[in-house]
Amino acid sequence: MECGLIGLQGVGKTTLFTALTAHSVAVQVGSMKPNMGIAPIPDPRLAKITEFIIAQKVIPATLQVVDLPGVPTGGSNLNTVLAHIRNVDALCQVVKCYENCDPASDLGAMDGELIVADMVVVEGAIEKAGRTAKHGDKDALKRVEVLTKVNELLEEEKPARDGDWDESDRAILKSYGIMTSKPMLYVANVSEDDVNGESEAAQYVAKYANDNGGESVAVCATLESEIAELDDADQSEMLESMGLIEPAVGPLARALNTLLGLSTFYTAGEKEVRAWPIPKDAPAPQAAGVIHSDIERGFIRAECFHVEDLFALGNEKAIKDAGKLRSEGKNYTMQDGDIVNFLFNV
Repeated sequence: MECGLIGLQGVGKTTLFTALTAHSVAVQVGSMKPNMGIAPIPDPRLAKITEFIIAQKVIPATLQVVDLPGVPTGGSNLNTVLAHIRNVDALCQVVKCYENCDPASDLGAMDGELIVADMVVVEGAIEKAGRTAKHGDKDALKRVEVLTKVNELLEEEKPARDGDWDESDRAILKSYGIMTSKPMLYVANVSEDDVNGESEAAQYVAKYANDNGGESVAVCATLESEIAELDDADQSEMLESMGLIEPAVGPLARALNTLLGLSTFYTAGEKEVRAWPIPKDAPAPQAAGVIHSDIERGFIRAECFHVEDLFALGNEKAIKDAGKLRSEGKNYTMQDGDIVNFLFNV
């Protein structure tokens, strides 16, 4: 899963990036190039699994983060900057919610910049696809149809995600990297005395997200950056003192999972315990393919049980004795929280 961090200048976006990536990336301050890093996703279930299944390695799911330079309104090089995240799965728009902030203005300005950037791409794409469509190319005709609908929305100052798109339409939108078609997570960057996002500004962001079909989380980027520099023991102590349960990447990643329609399954054995994100309602062979294409190709069956069965019964033998160990075939729909062993032959 890849996420693009966007926002106007000075909203704390890069501070959030350093927190999410635990200061593992050398940030390029003042550069027009993006910062890129990987954030391990805190997973309470994964940690609890290791209490019952002792493994040599524990591998969490990860979030790839692309941090764009702050966007100046009316920036002439906006499309050059945004090109770096046209292929991400979702966008996180960071909004300043402390010290003389104006979230309504900032949200409107950023959304306007994205619409303008998409219009530039769409207008050129329609012209190019139109030339090919004149020769009867069905693919080009379909592209012109979809792009024209996008352009109509943009001209009405509406994002492309407001359109009614089928799967083939969405594939076209993705191929052009239409920014306003991507799921949007709104991140209210709050002060240290508002970690739960109860201020008027943070509540405005939450309502704006809800009204526009997005998700929202409140994060104090400065505090999270400090927490990320601590070892596990000190980190837990600081989180507890601030009334927080986990670092920001946890709720942020879960909000992204909701936006993208993802769930998580696990593999667990003596060598490793690992979390795997997949689309909700994915069939078992598709989930197997996330691990390796050979497992999907040679899929025989999935032997699985739910994490809650492990937590309640303690081990696989007890789970089997209780009739909770299931053998599922190709048509099985994966459930969030399944612990799976895939049997395959290639």
